[in-house]
Amino acid sequence: MPRGRYSLHDPHDRTPLGAEHFQCATGPSGWRYVSRITAPSGAETGSVDLTVDALGRPLRLQLRSADWQVRGAAINGVTWVRTDPTGEHATEGNVRAHGFGGTSPAFLVALARLARLTPGAPATRLRLVTFTAPVLAPRTIDQAWALVSRTAHPTDNAPLEVDEYQVSALDTGEQHTVHLAGDVVLSAPGIELEELESPPSLFG
Repeated sequence: MPRGRYSLHDPHDRTPLGAEHFQCATGPSGWRYVSRITAPSGAETGSVDLTVDALGRPLRLQLRSADWQVRGAAINGVTWVRTDPTGEHATEGNVRAHGFGGTSPAFLVALARLARLTPGAPATRLRLVTFTAPVLAPRTIDQAWALVSRTAHPTDNAPLEVDEYQVSALDTGEQHTVHLAGDVVLSAPGIELEELESPPSLFG
């Protein structure tokens, strides 16, 4: 069960945004990721709880940021309920999308699992609903994911396979690279793996 810490920063000017303290685990029915997000001061600012099935589809999503909350799942595309800080109002949304996205590394692992790409295969298009902190405003975006390479790196135990993905925003053409090892993000825009207490888990 991998457990560790990601540092978060602005992908453009590298301004520190805080950290995400996480643990995740694979199981017979899929994969679960839970984390708490802290500001640079150390104050807790939010949390993520994401469970996906064996095909990478979101079974349950719970986000919290600045007292805003989102609960979602894959129902007729993806469906979610967003609640304001007072708890008095809730708005429901539904989009014919493949999954959820956001700033958490959890979404990158889940989307790579959902795309199920092989090295050199054509890019696959994913429609996502993302939630923007701090108010968790929903936005629908389209991305293209391609698995550029898979490289085995020697370790003290078994070789560690690292996947390099190229992710393209279809509305702007902007591209970026994501490196994953099993269910751990090694690097991505705005994300750096700082601590890892145990090796990544491998998907079957």
